[in-house]
Amino acid sequence: MPVDAALLRRPATELAALIRRGELSAVELTQAALDRIAALDDRTNAVVDVWADDALAAAAAVRPGDPRPFAGVPTAIKNNRAVAGRRLTVGSSLTGEHVAPRDHAVVRRIRDAGFVLLGATNLPEWGITPVTCPRRFGPTRNPWDLGRTAGGSSGGAAAAVAAGMLPVAHGNDGGGSIRIPAACCGLVGLKPSRGRVTLAPDLGWHLLVADGMLTRTVGDAAATLDVLATPEPGDLAPLPLPDAPFAEHARHGGEGGLRALRIGVTTTPALEGDPSLADAEAAARAADLLAGLGHHVEEVDPPWHVPGLLDLFERSFGPGIATSMRVAELRHGRALARGDVEALSWALWERANALSTPDFLLADAELQALARTVLAWAAPYDALLTPALATAPVGATALDPDGPDPMAGFAAGGRFTPYTAIVNVTGQPAIALPLFTRPAEDPAAGLPLGVQLIGRPGGEATLLALAAQIEAAAPWAARVAPLALER
Repeated sequence: MPVDAALLRRPATELAALIRRGELSAVELTQAALDRIAALDDRTNAVVDVWADDALAAAAAVRPGDPRPFAGVPTAIKNNRAVAGRRLTVGSSLTGEHVAPRDHAVVRRIRDAGFVLLGATNLPEWGITPVTCPRRFGPTRNPWDLGRTAGGSSGGAAAAVAAGMLPVAHGNDGGGSIRIPAACCGLVGLKPSRGRVTLAPDLGWHLLVADGMLTRTVGDAAATLDVLATPEPGDLAPLPLPDAPFAEHARHGGEGGLRALRIGVTTTPALEGDPSLADAEAAARAADLLAGLGHHVEEVDPPWHVPGLLDLFERSFGPGIATSMRVAELRHGRALARGDVEALSWALWERANALSTPDFLLADAELQALARTVLAWAAPYDALLTPALATAPVGATALDPDGPDPMAGFAAGGRFTPYTAIVNVTGQPAIALPLFTRPAEDPAAGLPLGVQLIGRPGGEATLLALAAQIEAAAPWAARVAPLALER
């Protein structure tokens, strides 16, 4: 029997409870998600692969009473994490139809939690840009305004959740790639601390990248982090788990049990770029809300606005992208040619290959030194508050990675999102919250308007408790993208 598609906008934790009690069939819910993808994705272009038969078979195996925390809940995997037996494109034509031989550890954990994997979501080539507009698959569009971007690099995941195709979806974040699309699409986007979520089996550690989920609620962000946050053998810098599950900390905060915190608020961007009036005012309004909740809020001037930071970030980030391209090149058994990849990818490839090993290591060391400076300065604060973006979501094809001046587009992306990448450098946890909507005088009136909260390293428990307290005081659940309301 068909179920109401509005169920897909319910929290994943609630859906799992309904399935566990036998009040909802996992097959019915999975079919509803597949139906919504079929009905809407020609407009959003969020999903690049759909695995309907396997998804329905997995859902059919779920029975009432299943103890797994998300048994029977549909989700999708960003197509830069390996899913055994499925193509792994990373948004590039260079990868061809390469089929992953095994699951990434994050995918395995998502499966083990009982999630039903429906397919793979779109992302920019190699996950480079803060918009999702790969040459191979085309742009992912924002369910709030189809002319605008859903953000990047986890843009497909965010669009799928915001459009009501899925209750939650997997993403990852190397410079804002969970928080940016969350802010664009009116979702909650948590970037965990460095070392919180394993990068197995590929890596033991990475300076910038962390995996997580795009969700509608803070509770789902916390509960999915509980699924992902267990170290694997070989992790070089695993973090200890908190004294209680993250979901319990979020519940405690939402029920008003959080002590008064010291919170610094700033609109000073780390990268070149200035916030619009609406984005700056969002931070100010959020600061007033936090003060009203009893927290000690003060304006601060962080030492993260360093001239040339985007170039420094690119000198550390670019060689990692080039390494992924080199793996694809070896798999093909031939030298990479300019036409194999987008113009921005090629530019980063050339710059990385021209960078000497000492210069690469120096860039990495400079970023680590900056991280120490910022973390030492931030130590007295329980959390920091910033705008999530500098402007409203740009056009769906506005930052073309295949344009005539790709590095200019790369810089423009930094001006659009100047608050996020610094947190990848410091390794702190950070969460984007869709607190407001853009005002009537804004050209993007009515679209989501978010803020970013940054916690202490390893401090997701307190960060999630604070975010849940904010959600309880100023709930956003009733605000839904117009596309998600279509029948």
